[in-house]
Amino acid sequence: MNAGAAFSKAVYQHSRLSLREFEGGRARTAEINGCIICQSFRAARDLGGMFSGTGTRGTVVDNGPAPDEAFYAAVTEWRTSKLFSPREALAIEFAERFGTEPKSLAADEAYWSRMRAQFSDAEIADLANSVAAWVGLGRVAHVLGFDEVCLPFAAEAAE
Repeated sequence: MNAGAAFSKAVYQHSRLSLREFEGGRARTAEINGCIICQSFRAARDLGGMFSGTGTRGTVVDNGPAPDEAFYAAVTEWRTSKLFSPREALAIEFAERFGTEPKSLAADEAYWSRMRAQFSDAEIADLANSVAAWVGLGRVAHVLGFDEVCLPFAAEAAE
């Protein structure tokens, strides 16, 4: 539990992504994982409670404006929505494909050309680790039956 909580915390504390890119990927992953709590989570609003009241300073919340509810509502329709920048759409696409078709994603040179035109290698690694945390920890929570609470809260309760 502590390792999962530390991984989750690291993702939020060390992201180079804009908050909108980060939240787009996170929200799409929450939809794919089917986690109702994660689907209603908003980093700008809820992140402070994850870190034992330390607030959000120095986290991804500092990386630009927060998405509005229209943004979250459109994440499923990222292909056709006009709400997303090219980088935001690529981040959402990455999260979707990472969660549903990782082998195809890895081999899609056209996608990687588009991705590398928009993101640095460090940003791509950041996005990959973020999505890995959300996919993996969300599925661990579901398989172990504690997906009714977020992992960091469950980790604190287990201590």
